[in-house]
Amino acid sequence: MSDIIHLLPDSVANQIAAGEVVQRPASAVKELIENALDAGSTNIKLIVKDAGKTLIQVIDNGCGMSETDARMSFERHATSKIKKVDDLFAIRTMGFRGEALASIAAIAHVELKTKRTGDEIGVKIEIEGSEVKNQEACNSPEGTSISIKNLFYNVPARRNFLKNDAVELRHILDEFQRVAIPNPETAFSLHHNTTEIFHLEAGSLKQRLMAIFGSSYNTRLIPVEENTGIVKIKGFVIKPEFAKKTRGEQFFFLNKRFIKSAYLHHAVQSAFEEVLPKDSFASYFLLLDVDPKTIDINIHPTKTEVKFEDEKAIYAFLRSAIKKSLGQFNIAPSIDFDQEAHLYNMPLKPVDGIFKLPTIKVDPNFNPFKTDTPTGNKPSERELSNRNNWEKMYSRHTDNQLEFEVKQENTQQTIDTDWDNELHESNKKSTYQLHNKYILSHIKTGFMVIDQQGAHERILYERVLETFEKHKSATQQELFPKTIELNVTDFALVQELQPEIQSMGFDIREFGKNTFVIHGVPADTVNYDSAALLEGLIENYKQNFQELKSNKRENLARSMARNMSIKSGKALTQEEMNNLIDELFACKMPYSTPNGKPTISTISIDELDKRFRK
Repeated sequence: MSDIIHLLPDSVANQIAAGEVVQRPASAVKELIENALDAGSTNIKLIVKDAGKTLIQVIDNGCGMSETDARMSFERHATSKIKKVDDLFAIRTMGFRGEALASIAAIAHVELKTKRTGDEIGVKIEIEGSEVKNQEACNSPEGTSISIKNLFYNVPARRNFLKNDAVELRHILDEFQRVAIPNPETAFSLHHNTTEIFHLEAGSLKQRLMAIFGSSYNTRLIPVEENTGIVKIKGFVIKPEFAKKTRGEQFFFLNKRFIKSAYLHHAVQSAFEEVLPKDSFASYFLLLDVDPKTIDINIHPTKTEVKFEDEKAIYAFLRSAIKKSLGQFNIAPSIDFDQEAHLYNMPLKPVDGIFKLPTIKVDPNFNPFKTDTPTGNKPSERELSNRNNWEKMYSRHTDNQLEFEVKQENTQQTIDTDWDNELHESNKKSTYQLHNKYILSHIKTGFMVIDQQGAHERILYERVLETFEKHKSATQQELFPKTIELNVTDFALVQELQPEIQSMGFDIREFGKNTFVIHGVPADTVNYDSAALLEGLIENYKQNFQELKSNKRENLARSMARNMSIKSGKALTQEEMNNLIDELFACKMPYSTPNGKPTISTISIDELDKRFRK
């Protein structure tokens, strides 16, 4: 019997590795930009076509490569970052395993042009499916330009799993931001098809955040900085009043590498616990710098998860640094006792040491009823009329007072007469509101309790779904259209959802960079602020997407229902409660909210009897 274990061909091994390294176009973008940073680039340009499916090109002005290095860079586990085992515990670069280019070359057409600083001529290499098709000398600027064309051309199953261009572009934007934020000293630009999405100049971290998320962040950012022997913390948190319902703008960077850490996120939330609105998440951009020997970044293929040697200490320092910043900027109570002492910095004694009581000057000769006029002055006609007719004025007032008292007495009699009838009518009511939160209603076997917010969410949810099915929704045009400016990611999301949003009754149109103009809103939302309504719809959509992974229409219907539903604490009239119950039981699924929570709970007479007969 022959042996059955053998080595895989390089092309097959590279495709297997590509399954871990390159999941979608955004993964390739991340690897290429990180390589450009490791090359010492100060200017990086990213060009994308068809959300990376057709072309991904990264151009940098880094150190470049020699002809030998350029060829070796496409071999598996070929790297310049580590040479021995100890180097794994002193990694400061973005990449180090040498798998990225080999994996990408296995599933795409790759063209590399590179030239080192000082060389007269560069090199050009063309690879298709791990096979080198061409290698020749070429004239190119200093640095490296690498183009990836037709990603997953030889893996059709993987290509079929890619989402539409809008979704894939959002993932590219996310990866681009995760690299651009912690490297503000490097200039970046991003072009999609023929549109320049980002043009980021080199500058400070605050300038980089404003360039990415908008100039309004200038007043929202609170600086955080702390230097300890274990960790150096630098960055910004967002003021609590601008907190969002989703986890969108939450960035941790460890040694300039984006990471995810639920443990450190809890430290931030804990620092905000007394000042953050309910059901909101803190937004932050925090850079942590630690000794590479105290962390392990090689536990995940994408290197977004790490292990800390002393994570409890980092947790405590991070929480304290944020609380300190919140206190210094008067967001939370300050613990600076010297500063508070100035509030009471006032003299306890007068300068001369003698207390003086305040005095009141009174004119003893002043008489407001005095009618005498000074000598030589005659009283005016108005004064004479007032003196002669003052009794008539008083009698007129008396008549009005009597008339008012008669009317008041008649009114009181009417109220007293109708009170018994009103009380009798109230006994016929079958619905009551409890704590402005629940509605109680009689049924034959006992009574039922209805969650007013959950019930209204179910009603609105099915109403929006019905408009999607019928493709009919009334739109109320705005008298004064409103402009709403979004960050790049949210702008791309609205572009993706624009047909569905317009089907709901919104009339929105693009207006310049990252801006929409709201010309109309659904007819039943005219009492809402249109800009706040659209922003809330986007936030709820992102939150539902993270939690439920539902399709677009269901997600939008849930988001709209949650945004417009009657909130707990709102008092309802008898008619409103009855209408709410009627509309709820007209729904297809009246017994649960769109998120699966119950809307109705029934309590029978037997259950009540058991409670009182124990």
